[in-house]
Amino acid sequence: MSQSIVQIEALTKIYEGKNRVVAVESLDLELHEGEIFGLLGPHGAGKTTTIGGATTRILPTSGVVRINGVDVVKQPDVARKSIGVVPQFNTLDRSLTLFENLYYHCRYFAMSHRDSKARSLELLEQFLLTERQSAYPAQLSGGLAQRLQIARAIAHRPRVLLLDEPSAGLDPQSRLAMWGIVEELHKEGITVLLTTHYMEEADALSDRLAIIDHGRVLALGSPEKLKSIFGVHSVFVLRLYKQDGIEDAAAWLRKQEGVESADPYEDGIRVVATRAEGLLPLIVEATKAQGLRDIKIQEASLETVFIHLTGRDLRE
Repeated sequence: MSQSIVQIEALTKIYEGKNRVVAVESLDLELHEGEIFGLLGPHGAGKTTTIGGATTRILPTSGVVRINGVDVVKQPDVARKSIGVVPQFNTLDRSLTLFENLYYHCRYFAMSHRDSKARSLELLEQFLLTERQSAYPAQLSGGLAQRLQIARAIAHRPRVLLLDEPSAGLDPQSRLAMWGIVEELHKEGITVLLTTHYMEEADALSDRLAIIDHGRVLALGSPEKLKSIFGVHSVFVLRLYKQDGIEDAAAWLRKQEGVESADPYEDGIRVVATRAEGLLPLIVEATKAQGLRDIKIQEASLETVFIHLTGRDLRE
């Protein structure tokens, strides 16, 4: 077992006010050195708050976060030396060139002029940005800007890289390029904590992941383990011509062998099943009165696991 490098213990963040919000509740996580760990959940699940608590940006209501053995609340300046952060939104300095964004980040972390210049040029080459080093962030596409943000985040050679929704707003080609960058950094030994609501991203990149919702961990393990442990094989999404009697049809389906859940969903019913064989005739029989307009079968995925745990889509 690899050594633990990030410990999150009973992390809680409550925003008091007229509408009291519990963003994260008693969250426990441990990251092993050198792994890619994903936080998978819908918008508002508490992913960004968790990242904020780990990066010293958000002061927890209670709980402890340690990065490389350092309490981030008690010693934030020391903790930041071990952390590289890429937030959801572009935080590049628009008044500085690409080279200067990297150079002054290095200087901020007390690197000498010579070392800062050498490190900046090294990163520009590594991230294929050398030809654009004199350009400004506003002249970059979303994918290139994200590439520069990741380069800046690791400029001071942190041991842990935290990526908050790194694919948000990227086109598919840029998203795949970003995945490649994360995998390369992983090979270099950097521990990565990323948040995402893209199941494909979590599945492709994560050694282990936690599915979270409403600020709580619902499941934890490797993508393969989570897909197997919950025994979810298929989700049937039914669209019906008539809406009358849908609840009765769903209730009948819930009684059938192999059906984990069946609930009204949009203009039909969603059936979560542990098997696909033999269910289609039962579905046709159950929805005879409403008329089966269309049926979509989704095979086992992290999204089907999430639906099994919460009864709703990751993107709801």
